[in-house]
Amino acid sequence: MDKKNRKLLIFLLIALLLFLLDHFFSLRRYLSLESLKYLQQLAKEHLLLACLIYILAMSAGSVLLALPGLSFAIAAGLLFGPVLGTVLCAFSASIGAVLSFLLGRYFLKDKIKPLAMKNPWLRKYLFEDVEKNDFFLLMITRLVPLFPFNLQNFAYGVTDMKLSVYAVGTFLFILPGTAVYTTGAAGLASEEHRVKYLLIAGGLLLFSLLLSFLFKKYFMRSPAQEEGEREER
Repeated sequence: MDKKNRKLLIFLLIALLLFLLDHFFSLRRYLSLESLKYLQQLAKEHLLLACLIYILAMSAGSVLLALPGLSFAIAAGLLFGPVLGTVLCAFSASIGAVLSFLLGRYFLKDKIKPLAMKNPWLRKYLFEDVEKNDFFLLMITRLVPLFPFNLQNFAYGVTDMKLSVYAVGTFLFILPGTAVYTTGAAGLASEEHRVKYLLIAGGLLLFSLLLSFLFKKYFMRSPAQEEGEREER
């Protein structure tokens, strides 16, 4: 077995092992409602410790168990409020995203990249012109949930995108979407600021959708579209 196939096999075996551990030992029970209540009380007494536990739980949960970020965003809003909750959730998600990116780059890139290069669109935006399109691509895929967040993290590791660009872009571009859920959750939990927080969450949602639409329309072109535009000129 060559090195590329061996890496892929190891990755699949690790994924299978984590799935079996979660299935038979229910690892997700540690992220239950009781845990949320414990963190809520801890945040009142030891805020820094509660923040550290949240960061570790979300980073590990997103990578090892592929848990959805939505639940962590809602939890962050309930536990820490709209501002601190948004920053903590985005930071934790970015840590998990970077770890998944590195795993994808080491275990999957050698095997998956040659297959992805056969697609003209993927070849152009993810490999040949990735340095010109990296921030636009991250903006669109992070602002609009076209694909599962956890799957994107591994997939980006297969590309030629620089880790530094990926890390910074991921943190910046998940902030608006994260703020939608954290602010909305904080609004539902707060009688005093409910209307204000929900209006802010709605405004952020519309802003994210509009921004991603504009960038996709005016900056992202398929190879066929660009070829057609050159012929017209």
